[in-house]
Amino acid sequence: MDRGPAPVPAPPGEEDGRRRIPRTDAVLADPRLAEAAARLGRGVVKAAVVTAQRRARAGEIPAGAVADAAAGALPVTAAGLRPVINATGVLLHTNLGRAPLSDAAREAMLVASGATDVELDLTTGARARRGRSALAALLDAVPAAEAAHVVNNGAAALVLAATALAGGGREIVISRGEMVEIGDGFRIPELLAATGARLREVGTTNRTSPDDYAAAVGPETGFILKVHPSNFRVTGFTRSADVAELAGLGVPVVADIGSGLLEPEPLLPDEPDAATWLKAGGDLVTASGDKLLGGPQCGLVLGKEEYVRRLSRHPLARALRVDKLTLAALEATVRGPRTPTDEALHADVASLRERARRLADRLREAGVDAAPADSDAAVGGGGAPGVVLPSAAVSLPEPYAALLRHGTPAVMGRVEDGRCLLDLRAVPPGQDDALARAVVRAAEGG
Repeated sequence: MDRGPAPVPAPPGEEDGRRRIPRTDAVLADPRLAEAAARLGRGVVKAAVVTAQRRARAGEIPAGAVADAAAGALPVTAAGLRPVINATGVLLHTNLGRAPLSDAAREAMLVASGATDVELDLTTGARARRGRSALAALLDAVPAAEAAHVVNNGAAALVLAATALAGGGREIVISRGEMVEIGDGFRIPELLAATGARLREVGTTNRTSPDDYAAAVGPETGFILKVHPSNFRVTGFTRSADVAELAGLGVPVVADIGSGLLEPEPLLPDEPDAATWLKAGGDLVTASGDKLLGGPQCGLVLGKEEYVRRLSRHPLARALRVDKLTLAALEATVRGPRTPTDEALHADVASLRERARRLADRLREAGVDAAPADSDAAVGGGGAPGVVLPSAAVSLPEPYAALLRHGTPAVMGRVEDGRCLLDLRAVPPGQDDALARAVVRAAEGG
């Protein structure tokens, strides 16, 4: 009796109702996943496979799509950080890592990731000063500084100054109007008090004169601290003392400019810079490297040699020092070509509008409800509060905000008046194609 052709054996896997989920080892044998395992590590790839199998069991994807789903969910690198296109209109978005590095800085970090002469003089074979070429770059950029030192962030620079110059219970004289919160709940007075220094508050929230500082200075004064309140503005009946007015009071003046400008920026006339405050009489200037400077996260200390030396030789300096990757990226930022931050800050509005128009046209051709729109951007990162940067954006229906965050690469826009705006000021023109593809994928549900 003819029983017909013998049934074809099912691929190896586990039976799950009407679905047959492929075994883990069978999925890992997929060429795409095998290559990824060699590049990312077997554990990372296996985790993606297990997640895809779980989705198949739940009926979210077909059993035959497990390998495709796992491959599509793999990270770009073995690290958990995901690439994001910053379409928020905030140039220095703290939650997105602030300043994006230049290509020159990234290349310098790649070289520095191997064995380098970070503390070695290759000519003599003897130990050399750590970060000497990065420090030289800073001094070339700010001739008003006699010496420089680098620590791991801006707050660390201030902490090191307080510890080295006012530790052991000496006083730091500071205006009440400059006792600011710098983000994530960290406050300048608490940060300084943690060093063992005592704070001597002068003036009021809105008015502090040079006479207020002069009356407070005494034998117990370690230094006067001038803090630029970079993330807010006080207007109206106000008065503050500038660095030049404080320089003749007989004690060191430490000036925290925050945003990291090394020289004046015409577009941001109210934003202080290291060169100007040092020339005005500041003994030390502290700043962040990952803000308007456009470099890696680090803290800069620039100023008179005697004070910089006291900071750099303090035992705490060892705990706050930066690694070779940061030194490499910092030097390449200072010596290299324009940074992405600088390019975004000086972007031509007409060009931004033309890019928005072209992107919107392209997306409409793909069936997306898109339109060009004028937009307002901001510096961010605590810099230039109140400064509005005219910009242009692509306007999409509001649900795209969430859809785009879940894509690869993720896209971060902002929601205004019921629409998702993809502001282009912080998006390099070279990312326009990737941005368009991300929107189309989101429209298609993939």
